[in-house]
Amino acid sequence: MSLADACILIEGARGRAEEIGVPMCIAVTDESGQLIAFERMDGGKITSTIIAQDKAYTAAGAKRTTESYGEVSQPGKPAYGINSAIGGRLLVVAGGIPVIVDGQVVGAIGVSSGSPVQDSDCAQAGIDLFLRDVSG
Repeated sequence: MSLADACILIEGARGRAEEIGVPMCIAVTDESGQLIAFERMDGGKITSTIIAQDKAYTAAGAKRTTESYGEVSQPGKPAYGINSAIGGRLLVVAGGIPVIVDGQVVGAIGVSSGSPVQDSDCAQAGIDLFLRDVSG
């Protein structure tokens, strides 16, 4: 995942955020969860700067969406309490999605400032633009 790749992911997420009228914080990490690029759109929530980064960190490191942790992290479920792991950085709300190319996680995108559905929608828009660019 290069800086240019990360900028494409951000561009796609930002475009969708503009379409729905919700200013977002958008973070892109490499496959190990280390931040490559970040953008806080004008009006993006201050608290969402860290949340977006932690969503991307979680999606890259766990190699799964943050949303997939939501149900299994509830009381009585197999991953209950996981959100307190690794210093609280593991997020269990929608908006963090791994970027997968040729079956391999190459990075992740995390989006925050809207509802979980809006965050996930914008993150997916970033991935969609990136995958169109990669496939040519």
